Amino acid sequence: MIPIEQRTLAIELLEEAVGAGARLFKACDILEISVRTYYRWKNNSSGDKRKGAEKSVPRKLTSAEEQEIVDVSCSKRFCDCNPYQIVAILLDEQRYIASTSSFYRVLKARDLLHHRRKGRANKKKTTPAELVATGPNQVFSWDITWLKTDVNGIFFFAYMIIDVWSRKLIGWEIHTKESVDISSEMFKRLARKLKLKGVKLRSDNGHPMRGSTMIQTLYNLGILPSFSRPRVSNDNPFSESFFKTVKYTAGFPSYFKDLEHARSWMADFVNWYNTEHRHSGIGYITPEQRHCKEGSMIMAKRNSVIVKAYTAKPERWSRKPALWENAEVVYLNPSAETRELLSAS
Repeated sequence: MIPIEQRTLAIELLEEAVGAGARLFKACDILEISVRTYYRWKNNSSGDKRKGAEKSVPRKLTSAEEQEIVDVSCSKRFCDCNPYQIVAILLDEQRYIASTSSFYRVLKARDLLHHRRKGRANKKKTTPAELVATGPNQVFSWDITWLKTDVNGIFFFAYMIIDVWSRKLIGWEIHTKESVDISSEMFKRLARKLKLKGVKLRSDNGHPMRGSTMIQTLYNLGILPSFSRPRVSNDNPFSESFFKTVKYTAGFPSYFKDLEHARSWMADFVNWYNTEHRHSGIGYITPEQRHCKEGSMIMAKRNSVIVKAYTAKPERWSRKPALWENAEVVYLNPSAETRELLSAS
């Protein structure tokens, strides 16, 4: 695109050449433009309208005015204000720099809409790493939930550890407070029962989970901790789902009288959950059956019954019956690639 200054100079040169007796189309050939282009430039008072051509826009902010917007917005006085607030305050002081939309446009172009302080901007919390379990005792999820007492404002705290692959509750305790020391001791006791070296552990960001004592204990036991993002329950869905099952089950007390009552009720519930509850997420078998790797055998027996029924009276089916499957792999926070593969399969 020819700048406006060069276009104006070209028009002047052509007019001088024509005035001196030169043929217009010959002069245009020398400048490598057409006669039509010459007349369009000459008759177009608003400038070159071709896409991408330089244009003079009277209402456009100058570089100095844009810099003034940035300086004012980043000043100590206005660094926490949005453009609407800045413009309103300046107008109250009989001062006008630019419109609110201009403030937004200039600040957006410089990535200054959300952070204008001198300090480092908050980092976006990335999604936790994908965890994969292909059998029991590989990936655990744990959290703490509150249990109401008969005194308003006073709660008991249930510490729960779940095996992600089997959904079995492998450890639990109830105490009168949340404490990093209690969490640490609970995992030490669990390590005496199970081999925890190499286990990946997902939890939220509470102090009992991320306290220095707890982290050191996990590393000493060979457990690899992984934490969910703040206030993102989907990063630790297995514990959240279990807590809902606990509190929405029939017979869950509206409150617990004392610590013994809470521990007694929870012990009965955990026994029922592990050995009798048919979990929908693992093909309606119990977590204990899944943990003992009996799922494939149970699914095979179910499928043999279905095949026999189909073979005996196939006319009762509009299509071949669906067979039960035992999911051998469980993902926690699957990546986009994994989700795509799972949806395609």
